[in-house]
Formats: sequence, C-alpha cells, structure tokens
Amino acid sequence: MNLQSVEQQTMAYAAKIMDWLSSPEFYSQAVIIVVAIIVAYFFSAFFKRHLPILQHPPSSNSMRVIRTAIYQSRQLLFPLFVVFCLFISIELSQVIVKQSWLVRIAESLAVIVMIYALITHFVENLMVESLLKWIAIPVAILQIFGWLDNVIDYLESMYVEIGNIKITAYGFVRVVIFGLILFWLGRISNRVGQNLIRRQERLDLGTREVLTKLYQVGLFVVIFFLLLQVMGINITALAVFGGALGVGLGFGLQAIASNFISGIILLLDRSLSVGDYIELADGRKGSIRELNMRSTLLETFDGKDIMVPNEQFITTSFTNWTHKNQKQRYSIELQVSYQTDLHALFDHLRQVVAAHPRVLSGDQIPLEERPDAEIASFGESGVNILIEFWMEGIDDGKNRVGGDLLLMIWDALKQQQVEIPYPQRDVHIIRDKETH
Repeated sequence: MNLQSVEQQTMAYAAKIMDWLSSPEFYSQAVIIVVAIIVAYFFSAFFKRHLPILQHPPSSNSMRVIRTAIYQSRQLLFPLFVVFCLFISIELSQVIVKQSWLVRIAESLAVIVMIYALITHFVENLMVESLLKWIAIPVAILQIFGWLDNVIDYLESMYVEIGNIKITAYGFVRVVIFGLILFWLGRISNRVGQNLIRRQERLDLGTREVLTKLYQVGLFVVIFFLLLQVMGINITALAVFGGALGVGLGFGLQAIASNFISGIILLLDRSLSVGDYIELADGRKGSIRELNMRSTLLETFDGKDIMVPNEQFITTSFTNWTHKNQKQRYSIELQVSYQTDLHALFDHLRQVVAAHPRVLSGDQIPLEERPDAEIASFGESGVNILIEFWMEGIDDGKNRVGGDLLLMIWDALKQQQVEIPYPQRDVHIIRDKETH
C-alpha cells in the first residue's frame, strides 16, 4: 500500500463522514437527542422541586443514613433521566429515521457521565474512586466502540498453566476488580446496616448487638460466596473438601470456635451489655466497651484495655455490678476514741455524707438506702465506726466519691474535735520484791 492509496482511502472516509453529517438522518437523530436531554432536564427539575426528601438535607433521626443517601442521589437524577430518555429515543429513532446509531452513541456517553457522577458523589475512598474511574469508564468506552470483546479475547489468550489449573489474564483482572468492588460494597453495607440496627430504640441494647453481629457474619458469608462465583469455583465441588477441612479446623481451632460460640451465647442470653462494669474472678475490673464474637473488651479506669476471651465468661464466675441496677452500696470504716459522744457524731456524719451530690439522700429515698453511721465493733484502741452510703454508678477514678467523703469526714472530725486514736498498749511492770 503506497501513500497515494492511503490518501485515497482517507479522502473516501472523509467524504463518507461529510455525507453522514449532512444527511437528514443525522440531523433528525441530533434533534431527537436534544429533545431527550431537554425532557430529562425538566423531569429531574420536577422531582427536585416536588419531592420533599430531595429539597433539604435530612435532620437527625433513625433513618438519617438512608435519607442522606437519597438526598445525595439528587445529583444523579439528570444523568439518569438522560439515559432513560435516550433509551426510549433509540426505538423512536429506529421507527422515524430507520436508524439510531447516533442516538446509541449518545446513550453510551450518557452512561459514562452517569458512572462518573456516581463515583464522584458516593465513593469516599480516594483509592477506590481512582480505581473505578480508571477501570469502569474505560470499559464503558470500549463497549461504546465495540472493542470490548476483542480486548477480552486478547486477555483470554494470555494465560499461565499450573498443573491442571489455567489462569488467564482476563480471569485475574476480573477477580481483582470484582473483589475490590465486593469488599468496598461490603464495608459500606456493614457500616450502614450496623448503624441502622443500633438506632432501633425499640430494641434493647443486647438485642441490637446480637442482630449487629449476626448481620456482620451473614454479610461476610454472602461476600465470600459471591467472590467464589466470580473466581469460577463451583461451590458444590467444595462440599467434600469443606467437610474434611471443617474436621481439621475443629481440632486445630477449637479455642477460637469455643470463643465464637460463647460470644453468641452471651449476646443471646443478655448477661452482658456494653457499658456494664465487670469484675473478673482474678480481681481485674473494667467497663465493657465492645462485645465481639471472639472476645470482650474491658476498659479499666487507668486507661488500659483488657481482652477477655468469651469462653471465660461461660466457664468462670464474674461479677456484673451494673447490669440490672446502677445503684451501688459502699462503706467507709474508721475508729474514734472511747470518750467520743457517738450519738452526736453519728448524726453529724450522716449529714456530712448526705451533702455529697453523688450520694443518694433525701426523704424520697428508701430508709435502707440513706446514708448511715453505726458501731461496727469495739477495738483495742477505740470504737470502730461503719459508714454506709448508696450512689448511682461505680465509685471509680472518674467519680472519686469515696475519696471526697474521706476528706469531708476528716474535716468534720477536726471540727467536732473527735480524736482518731493511735494504737495503744498498757504496760504493767512487776518488780520482784526480793531484788530490793
């Protein structure tokens, strides 16, 4: 092929294009495209103006996540209606003009614009957004010009064989792309689903945690099986292998399985809830911050996190201080001299303890829960006094009720000139008369 023949073919293609651009069919399809875009604009403006959910951002309520997503989708109304109107215009152009190639190209471009708007407004992860823009849009362009099948065939021709397994470049790219999309969608669905479940005020906290964990596990299983389908793995062929693998995992991962089942039991019987104050058998204490399927996270008052396997709550005893009742009783012990007027001292101590804002006191409080002071026992150096009081919550590093009361009692004893005796011993010296 010489330069003259190339020039002739180029001129022929240019003449054909000019004929297309000047043909009535071209102008008719162009008019149909413009009309479809105008109709799409009026449809989108109508919905934005008359649907309340698309007019203002949602306020804070239980369905805020879904309503926010619907409100943000208002930016997609125009591209969506353009695609819809052009889809209808293809059939209309085929009937009127007897051809629709230009309308089909316009519809494909509208799909690309809609994909770009969808990625821009709904994908927050920059890496995922870049990946979709560099993959989804080029794939759509290849589909427009009819080159996608040729590219797929070329990728299928590139393969590596490992034994009886054949791995093609197309299969690898497909698994990577769909795997990333599935995990991205799974993470979004997991976050949205958990937020929706936890906002259901009609359910108690334990039930919400159970539903949250079951939803998380179910979503993971669904994504796993979808990924197997994308990889082309027959699920029924894994039945025998899965049975043997399950037996092996049952012995090797017995502790993990036990903790997993224990976590489900704890969530179902509601013996633990987030926020409960727990004291373990070995003396460790803390508030439950997270209830996971394998372990429970306790947060201590000195800023430490304790990971407790769920099995420990099933097989050993523990104390739940605040599960059913937030009120707790505490006591303070001290010793005063035998010369103290105990009747006057007890009345004064009750008033001092009741003055603390965190201590339950007043006529509306049951008598047995009001601050009290009494004789505990008679000691060698003085009278042992027991002071009891009730409060809401735990006397911990955040509340410091016990420490405040000790200082208040100290000031009260000094004001009343009450003596806290030191340990005393009476020593009698017996002298032998024969020594004198």
